Amino acid sequence: RDFNERCAQCSEVNWGLTDGGRFYCRSCHNVTERTREVVNTDFITNSRVQTISKGSRKQEQKDGGCEWYICEGFQLVLKTQVEALEALGVCPQMKDEILCNFWRCYLQKTEQAYCKRPAGETVKALSVCESSTDVDSDPERPSLLHLLSLSESEGDVQTDCSFASSVSKVSESTSVYSGSVDGSLYLVKSQKEKLRMTMPMTLSFCYMALLWVREPITLSELLRFVVEGHIPYLNVFQHFPEKMKLCGLDLKIFCVESWPVYEEVFNKMHELAAFLDLPRFPDITESCFLHPDMLCMKYLMEANLPDELHNWTCRVVKKIGIGEVDFLTLTPGNKSTRKVKYDVLAAAVIVVVLKLLFLLDDHYEWLLSEFAEERNKNNTEVCLFYSGGPYFEFKKWYEVVKHSLDVKQKKLDEERAKYLWRCEKPLFYSVKNKSKVLKRRQMVVNLQNQFGKLSGSVQRAEKPNPSSFQLSWSEENTDGSCFHRHSLKGILQEKCGLLTAMNPDYWLCTVKLCNEKLCGHLAHYREVEFPQSYHFVLGLFSFLLRIQPSYIHDEVCMIEHKLFNKKLSKKLKYNTVLRK
Repeated sequence: RDFNERCAQCSEVNWGLTDGGRFYCRSCHNVTERTREVVNTDFITNSRVQTISKGSRKQEQKDGGCEWYICEGFQLVLKTQVEALEALGVCPQMKDEILCNFWRCYLQKTEQAYCKRPAGETVKALSVCESSTDVDSDPERPSLLHLLSLSESEGDVQTDCSFASSVSKVSESTSVYSGSVDGSLYLVKSQKEKLRMTMPMTLSFCYMALLWVREPITLSELLRFVVEGHIPYLNVFQHFPEKMKLCGLDLKIFCVESWPVYEEVFNKMHELAAFLDLPRFPDITESCFLHPDMLCMKYLMEANLPDELHNWTCRVVKKIGIGEVDFLTLTPGNKSTRKVKYDVLAAAVIVVVLKLLFLLDDHYEWLLSEFAEERNKNNTEVCLFYSGGPYFEFKKWYEVVKHSLDVKQKKLDEERAKYLWRCEKPLFYSVKNKSKVLKRRQMVVNLQNQFGKLSGSVQRAEKPNPSSFQLSWSEENTDGSCFHRHSLKGILQEKCGLLTAMNPDYWLCTVKLCNEKLCGHLAHYREVEFPQSYHFVLGLFSFLLRIQPSYIHDEVCMIEHKLFNKKLSKKLKYNTVLRK
């Protein structure tokens, strides 16, 4: 309180004390060289002690590094990822108001911060915090604690919180086997009741925040942006400050050598939401992008299918009730409700509609295609002006989409094969070896450039701009490769004032669903057991969502059983009677 000088960076007078006795600015977290003078306590009587000094911490190591904890590293990863999402157009409130609060809640639940020191812990006390509201002490490491939000008030943190729970011997200096303080204990320490933070969980945090603010980004798009390099994930530790040295077990924790998996990120997100005791998420209504009607419209455009199919997808969604708010909205901890994969659900609805209209049995869809082709040849002008467009030809659509899909898939496979998993920023753990490592790295880059010129490969100067659509179809093309305006009247008939499919038959993917909790799937998918047309449609949406076809097949089976529930129950009763 006696230190009234203005901060050199922000010109504010709002000073706090670090555990080493130095003054730091609570507004911009600038640490000064000034230290607090020792007050003679002999002249003070009946005074209440509010802080206990631990002595100067060994922040600066011999190699120029500083003490840091694993959760501080993950906080930097989250900060980098959410800033990348903001650059993609996500609302700015998601960082400070949503994701930051989720992260604080996680640190408190796992007793890493914002909590009283766990019982039985043998670390030295860093600060003494009291339950009264007039406590004037601050957390030990404010500079990293406020990385996500720089607008936090003083009263938000009133706890005795070291950033990691570790034994006193480890907290005195960095571990021999890792650059962080608690790296050697992070993988050894058993945390059965707590969710251990991992790199895939950072994406779970991001998706949970996106779902809370109902941003128009699905989980499949989030993971695709990660693979394309728009969201830092692989080698993200290269964004760490130079003083945060990584070695040993730190690299095992933060180095990622595989692409994120949809199921892992999805399941961890639901575990996190239940672990944090989050309330019911904001409602997913019809106007929300994550509603099946909205997503079906997007995927129909990307799959180059007729616009008229959207009426059928809306009818299916309404018929089986998967567009209801209670079905779509996430309620953490509610085991009675099914976990909704919004993008996979919408793709499965389109597959079911295609089966309703074209059957997809490797026979009926080709007959319809031949009929549509003949009508388009004989009566082109009538189709264009009186029927709203030419008849949809499944065979022509198959050829156009398959060619584009093969080109995209080949390009994706080549990019993955050429991907360099090594970090662009060289890792060095000693100041003495820094010049050698940098020189060696520069030599490797020069050799790569020379061999690239000899082989004729051209390196991309910049990353392509991110897009929600992987396949684009222009209606201005004269080659007829766009099918959005094509008509379905050749396969529909009017019945009782409603358009219905001419073919009344339908084949089910499975008669009886499996227990998803036991085997992980509602139904088992083998390509040889299903028609090639059905497999091609699954493969198309599998590419768009970057997931296995079996997951879309599961949702298709679920929708079919909801759609034909009465007929299936009658069939099962009939079979039971025959057995008796």
